[in-house]
Amino acid sequence: MQNSNGVVVSCLECFLHGRAIYRFEYGVDTATFLAKARGGTCTHAKADPVEDVLHRAFHLLENGFGGYHLFRNNCEDFAMYCKTGLLVLSPNVQGRSGQAATALLGVPLAASLLYPATLAVGAGVYCLSRYAVDLGIRDDVVKIPVEDLAVNLGWSSSSVPNEQN
Repeated sequence: MQNSNGVVVSCLECFLHGRAIYRFEYGVDTATFLAKARGGTCTHAKADPVEDVLHRAFHLLENGFGGYHLFRNNCEDFAMYCKTGLLVLSPNVQGRSGQAATALLGVPLAASLLYPATLAVGAGVYCLSRYAVDLGIRDDVVKIPVEDLAVNLGWSSSSVPNEQN
């Protein structure tokens, strides 16, 4: 089952398509977060009760999650919103995706390999940058009810239809 905005219901076997499953961790402490070198594996943000998560997911299945964008609105963003109800509302800010953030941060880190003395500095910058964009510690994150999501993200001009005279 799919809507026009790419939200799909799928069985786990079909979703995995023969690939391994990875468990994303919510509510981790800072030491655990920094120990996981790969972005997109955990967050400081705590997951909501399963009833809230399913309510958000099914609402978005029916109403959409906006247009797909690799760095600002992707499948990881969808999953994290469903699990936490949290959104970054700052304009021109990268989305909630740790994997996308890691991809962007990997370029300067790779460049530092050309100069081995800068590797430690590059690794430190990488870890601090991952930490800074984590959904669970940012100060520009708000909890948005799923029913208000379209208005808050600019997908809809108003949640109340305009009255015509």
